[in-house]
Amino acid sequence: MIIGRVFAIAVAGASLAGCSSFSMDSFKPTPPPIQLQLESVPPGADATTSVGPGCKTPCSVAVAAPDSGFTVTFAMPRFQPVTVPVQLIRDPGDFTTPASTTVDPNPVVAELKPAGPPPRKMRPKKKPKPTAAAPAAASPFPSNAAPAAQPAR
Repeated sequence: MIIGRVFAIAVAGASLAGCSSFSMDSFKPTPPPIQLQLESVPPGADATTSVGPGCKTPCSVAVAAPDSGFTVTFAMPRFQPVTVPVQLIRDPGDFTTPASTTVDPNPVVAELKPAGPPPRKMRPKKKPKPTAAAPAAASPFPSNAAPAAQPAR
């Protein structure tokens, strides 16, 4: 009967060894989401993060901490959009403090600039209207008088 037990253990070990998706990473806790405050001047802009969540300012969103930084884009009608980069600062912690992740800046604030006036349609240039003939320059002779004859030499 010992042969049957050894065979069962060997089969169970072989099936676990063939499982390639087993990783110690699956035991690590997922980091908690980060609260991010979003504000704009003027308020009421649509703020969207490059990692997904968004809201209308002023507001707060929970962002899952990505592996690197991300951006927040603020948009509002009649204003130019603004994109603000956000950096992640990770502190691995030690024996006395737990690991933490913070974002910089927090709050994320954008000042939206008004968009210029809409482009005007170009009209073809108008040709100048002909002006009325200017009166003849004053001549030393009246217009109805003939010039005096010059003496012959």
